[in-house]
Formats: sequence, C-alpha cells, structure tokens
Amino acid sequence: MKIWLLMASILFGFFSQTLSAAEDGFDHKEWDQLLKLHVRVLQGGQATQVDYPGFAEHQVSLSAYLDRLSDVSRSRFDAWSSEEQLAFLINAYNAWTVALILTEWPDLESIKDLGSLFRSPWSKDIAPLLGDTVSLDDIEHKMIRDSDRYQDPRIHFAVNCASIGCPALRAEAYQGQTLETQLNEQTRLFLSDVSRNRLEKGELKLSSIFKWYKQDFEKGWSGYASLASFLLDYAAELSLDAQAIQALKNGDLDIVYLDYDWGLNVTP
Repeated sequence: MKIWLLMASILFGFFSQTLSAAEDGFDHKEWDQLLKLHVRVLQGGQATQVDYPGFAEHQVSLSAYLDRLSDVSRSRFDAWSSEEQLAFLINAYNAWTVALILTEWPDLESIKDLGSLFRSPWSKDIAPLLGDTVSLDDIEHKMIRDSDRYQDPRIHFAVNCASIGCPALRAEAYQGQTLETQLNEQTRLFLSDVSRNRLEKGELKLSSIFKWYKQDFEKGWSGYASLASFLLDYAAELSLDAQAIQALKNGDLDIVYLDYDWGLNVTP
C-alpha cells in the first residue's frame, strides 16, 4: 500500500510540474515599458515612430530584457502554448531589431546601412536564442514561418524591420493571452493605412509585403488558400466597393505592389 501511495505521489508531482511548465509563460514587462515610453503612435495606430535616442538612454533595460530572452531554454519554450511561443518570438525579433539599430545610432538612415554588399543586416548572427546564436532572418523565417507551429499570415503585420514601409511597431509587448486580439488589430490597422494599401483608379495598390510573402497567404494558413481570399476578409479596411469586391472574387482586379520605404522609422 505504501509503495502504491509513493508511486501515486511521484506521478502526481510529475504531472503537476509538467502542467506548471506548460502554463508558465514569459514576462515581457521590460520590453512593454520600453515600448510605451519610446514608441510614438500616429493615425490611431496605423503607423508609429520610434524614439531611438530614448532607447539608447535605456539601453541597460533593453539589454537586461534581451539577456532574459537568451536565458530561456528550448525545453521551457517548447512547454508553452503556441500563443506564448509566438508572442515570445515576435517580441524577440522586434527587440533585437531595435538593439541592432542602436549599434550604429545615430549614424544611419536605414537599417540597410547596417548591411554590406555580401551580407544583409537580417542575416547577421546577433541573437543568442533557444540555445543557438541566430539572425533576424532565422527568427522570422525559420523559427516563425517555417516551423509549421504557428501557420498565421498575420505575423507579417507584427514583426517590425525598423522601416517606414513596415507595419507599425506596436506600442506594447505581444502577450500570449492577448495575442489573437493584438494580431487582429495590427492586421486591420495596416490594411486600412492608405499609404501602404489602397484602391486607386480601379487598381488595388498593396504593400510589397504581399508580393514577397504571397505564398504565406496561399498555403491554407488560417484557412486562406489565396491572397484574394485573405484580402476579401478585410474588404472594409481596404475600402473596397462592391465592384472591386466582385472583381477580386473573379480574379479580375489588377493588383500593383507599391515601392517599399526603407527609411528609418525614427521620430523626427
């Protein structure tokens, strides 16, 4: 009887620890505070500008946050829900992007200035994360897009490349428990920004993001088998009239991709 009680106690402890690990998320408080202090919201959130001098003054806090991200083990990360994981990776991408800008601030006008003829700034191994040292490309393309864990095209409106043409850097940290609401809002804000997406003279003019990552809107993620089906769900945000909606359904609406503004998203 004592043996059975001992075994039951061990099993109960194991499952309790497993459940606790799965429920244990990550506290993004430092990053949240920095964003609230140093991101200026424009047009109701359609665009934002980043106070890089302010971030530079609080670089100790940013470094502490990045260090805490780096301390997370792969086993701990894998125990989280997919929402917690995705929020963690989006925040990691955005925070390390800011840190990368600060390495040469104020002597740059674009994140592209941090690259070279042979290597883009996104391919530099700058982030110790989940047991490896990775690049921004690794976080976005391997950990998020190619992992097959998340399958959500809305991530393209959450990761921020420090450029004017990018979707806005959200003025708060992404959180697992609110991620669905946050991604929905970022998507609607981006699509409703006429500087990036608009119907004009019978043509649908879209951000180049939809050209570069068109495949992510065609592979069944979130139920979308085509870019058109995704855009139709946001017809109101795009201000599509009945004629344009029908043309988009029929595949007859001309789509033009706008030039991307790689200027730094800095406060003037």
